[in-house]
Amino acid sequence: MPRGRRRLPVEHLVGADAILHAGDLMERSVLEELQALGPPVHAVHGNVDDRWLRERLPLERTLEFAGVRIGMIHDAGPAAGRLARMRRRFPGVDAVIFGHSHIPLHETADDGFQIFNPGSPTDKRRQPRGTVGLARIEHRKITFDLLELP
Repeated sequence: MPRGRRRLPVEHLVGADAILHAGDLMERSVLEELQALGPPVHAVHGNVDDRWLRERLPLERTLEFAGVRIGMIHDAGPAAGRLARMRRRFPGVDAVIFGHSHIPLHETADDGFQIFNPGSPTDKRRQPRGTVGLARIEHRKITFDLLELP
């Protein structure tokens, strides 16, 4: 994004309380398009983001919504040991959202700690469809849904 016929699925973002982006926005224009939708945009920079984005967006961040703490990072490292590694890197959070592989993933530990990769709406890699993630918070609990795009 943005290349060829790729486009942001903004119809899935309208009405959101916040937009979280786990990196690889690529260009400033993509961030500005998300910001123009209205909800606050919280992002971390990815490995292919241009210099302007890398200078302004953090490598990682921690946010809190309705009593739920969420860590964000672009590259969560190798699959082996990822859940435990993210728990150590983000102590005290309820969930970590990450990107990099563009491959959807949702894992939950026995105590409820979660890691979630929403995949990508525009660079689906080996996936059959592009995807976006939806996070909902109710009663101080976060749940994630993966939305497959047409």
